[in-house]
Amino acid sequence: MSERNYWLDLFTGLTWNEFKDAGANVSGFRKSRWKSVQKIKKGDYLLCYLTGVSRFIGVLEVVGKPFQDNSPIWKDEDFPARLKVKPVVELIPETAIPVLELKEDLSFFKNLKNPHPWTGRFRVSPTKWNTSDGETVVLALLEAKENPVVRPVDKRKLAYRPKAIKTKIGSITIPDKEPDPVTTKADFEQPTDHTEFNGY
Repeated sequence: MSERNYWLDLFTGLTWNEFKDAGANVSGFRKSRWKSVQKIKKGDYLLCYLTGVSRFIGVLEVVGKPFQDNSPIWKDEDFPARLKVKPVVELIPETAIPVLELKEDLSFFKNLKNPHPWTGRFRVSPTKWNTSDGETVVLALLEAKENPVVRPVDKRKLAYRPKAIKTKIGSITIPDKEPDPVTTKADFEQPTDHTEFNGY
């Protein structure tokens, strides 16, 4: 089997619940992300991250080829670029892992002159992550499943619905109040494969 790739999969508290209510077997992305979704293959892992509360909540294994479908799963958007998935590990918001607890182990936190640019890693999905970072998140989630730590979570942030903003590079979604957020003009003018904004 070829090497597994790891991809960021962004959710709000509401879209995570809608995903679970629908059976937790299909993850979806905006139509404009179809090209990226097509790069994801069977066996790859999706790293599920809750925006607003800035926590990793689960890992999904891709079990089929990408497909397009508008069947209703989510209330606010169709997210028609889809993947069949199966959960590898799922937590609840209270036991999900705050990203800042992994800052010593994730590559994009290292050698930062400014503590804020890491938030750009969480503005678009799917986004391919390097193998080391992906494995770090998976291991942390598996450990949290076996030895959960309960941390209070702001219910208002879980219920927040971020608004998509139209830009020349497509729709973008700015997560609500990530820790110490700073969005610079350069963030928007120099998108790359890893920082192109788009949504969940």
